[in-house]
Amino acid sequence: MLFAHDTECGLVAAAGLVNTDGPDQELLPDVAALDRFITTHGWTGRHEHTDAELREVRALRSRLRRIWYADTDEVVAIVNGLLRESHALPQLIRHDDEPYHVHAVPRDAPLATRMAVEAAMALADLVRTGELRRLRICDHPDCDNVLVDLSKNRSRRFCDAGCGNRAAVSAYRARKAASHS
Repeated sequence: MLFAHDTECGLVAAAGLVNTDGPDQELLPDVAALDRFITTHGWTGRHEHTDAELREVRALRSRLRRIWYADTDEVVAIVNGLLRESHALPQLIRHDDEPYHVHAVPRDAPLATRMAVEAAMALADLVRTGELRRLRICDHPDCDNVLVDLSKNRSRRFCDAGCGNRAAVSAYRARKAASHS
């Protein structure tokens, strides 16, 4: 583990949320899809299951996406803005059989607020440790998904949408075609 567990979870969830706003398809089309996203990323606490909540979560995506393209000063401005707007007050918390970790808003805060603050706290760790280069854009030419490279050797190139497999198949086919020429 390179970072604290809650930092890694916050980064992965932030990237996952950004990637639900696909260029060709809305991956959070309804509350049921949001429910699945919350389950996949282990979100606990308040969840209203409403269209209003869904709109608030969707609105957060573009703000988080900017982070993957920003320089350090802009990342800091975005992170500080998210924390300030959410009235974040970091505290050590233990719940749901998890060890102590940092929460900066109450568990009954709105879902989009908790998502924003969790992402901001995790990103603050990347800034503090000089590791913003771990935020990447997928290397596949037909993909603009974001990813967090949590590998020890900083070698991750592709997102979780199967782009690594597509790149490997393309390379294999190119080698195969070249060998038959």
